[in-house]
Amino acid sequence: MKLLANPVVLRAAVVLFCASFAFVLGLVFVRFLRRNIREEAEISSEPTPSLEALPLHLYNTVIQQLKQQKHELQVQNQTEQRRARTTENFSQAVLSNLSCGVLVFGLNGLVKQSNPAAKEILGFASPSGMSAEDIFRDVALTEEVHSVLREGSNRRQLETGYTTPAGNERHISLTVSPVPSVDGSLLGAACLINDLSDIENIRRQQRLQGEVSAEMALELRTSLTTISGYAQQLAGSRDPDLARQLAADIAAEAARLDRTIGGFLTEKRLRQTAAALAKSAHCDNRIEAGNLPAH
Repeated sequence: MKLLANPVVLRAAVVLFCASFAFVLGLVFVRFLRRNIREEAEISSEPTPSLEALPLHLYNTVIQQLKQQKHELQVQNQTEQRRARTTENFSQAVLSNLSCGVLVFGLNGLVKQSNPAAKEILGFASPSGMSAEDIFRDVALTEEVHSVLREGSNRRQLETGYTTPAGNERHISLTVSPVPSVDGSLLGAACLINDLSDIENIRRQQRLQGEVSAEMALELRTSLTTISGYAQQLAGSRDPDLARQLAADIAAEAARLDRTIGGFLTEKRLRQTAAALAKSAHCDNRIEAGNLPAH
């Protein structure tokens, strides 16, 4: 106890204790370190991919994925192209078989597309690239097209006469409609054309027949009135000579009436026959034109 009371001895004892504790702690740490080194050595002895082989494997995987994506994109592109060609062929087939003419004007006022019926009705071999002024040569028809292109207005309809470049007179109806895109912007104008020449001829013939029928009715009434007057005179006459004269006048008026009615019926039959022949010839011409190869 006296030794511990000595500060020098106490300090030496504390230093000895700390040194012993540090030595023991060092031994424990050395053993722990050796054990970790031994475990790492055992793990490192297992085969692992090299630094060069690992990137090559990744490159091959990425390249295969890129090739697969490229193939899928090519298949999708080919499918879209086939679908687009099918849609285009269907649209062309529909336009080619329409009986009415179709002209599609671009925003620049020039024809972008036309069908065979439009070429036949308008009398142009190929109206593509032509303006409305060059095709219709009519202020009213041209203004209808430009109004739709400028304003994007609703459908406009017009019926008027038309003269082909060859000088053939026709009566056509024109329907001009805007062509919008998916987002609502204006792409151009579609012009539908119908040849109403046959219908107009029928209307004209009906008007003419109405006028002729009115004249015929007037002549019939006049003749019947004349015959009725002769008959009344004949009934009240006692003079044989006057009676014979009245009978002759009645016979003459009846013969004239018969000739008038007969001529009217004959002319009507001739007009009907001529109209049927003209219609048949028109149909034959359309069939022959449809069999011609497209240029």
